Amino acid sequence: RCPSRYKARGPSCSFQFPCLFLDGNKQKLGRGEGKIRSSNNSIKKALTSRTEAVADPRSKMSPFSGDETAPFFGFLGAAAALVFSCMGAAYGTAKSGVGVASMGVMRPELVMKSIVPVVMAGVLGIYGLIIAVIISTGINPKAKSYYLFDGYAHLSSGLACGLAGLSAGMAIGIVGDAGVRANAQQPKLFVGMILILIFAEALALYGLIVGIILSSRAGQSRAD
Repeated sequence: RCPSRYKARGPSCSFQFPCLFLDGNKQKLGRGEGKIRSSNNSIKKALTSRTEAVADPRSKMSPFSGDETAPFFGFLGAAAALVFSCMGAAYGTAKSGVGVASMGVMRPELVMKSIVPVVMAGVLGIYGLIIAVIISTGINPKAKSYYLFDGYAHLSSGLACGLAGLSAGMAIGIVGDAGVRANAQQPKLFVGMILILIFAEALALYGLIVGIILSSRAGQSRAD
């Protein structure tokens, strides 16, 4: 209804805004609304085309099978197995090497006989390498689904082997250092030193066996 309380407004109306009750103003407003609607439609079309053009790049890639965070734990287990085992091997080699070097000054003929602790310490790194390779080859989400259960299994496998190798390396280093020094003064201690080193090496072997068993459990969480 006209706010001026008239049925039709004329040019002498006191209201300054365009009147909807005059035929000319109705046509002008109708043409203006049509332009606004057409511009809104063109904007919507442009936004739609731009959204389709800038699509999610992951939609074009092959779908990830399993949990996306699971490989993090798997690769962490592989790294832990190799790193901790090599830390134990490095400590055992360095500690035993110091003893061999200081013993070889007075008894150089016993150097090759006293090199056994260094060799046994170096084997620890091979244990970690084996577990790391087994774990890394088992992580292939595109070929087979990889869930959190699999990641945790590989993580526990790597930690079992790595920490066992680290503890064995520390034992071999301490025993090897003291053993080669004592063997230089009393040759009858050689057999006892070798037995101690074998039992210390067995600790890392236990970790390797458990690591292989745990890594074999990966992939058994769900029946595909």
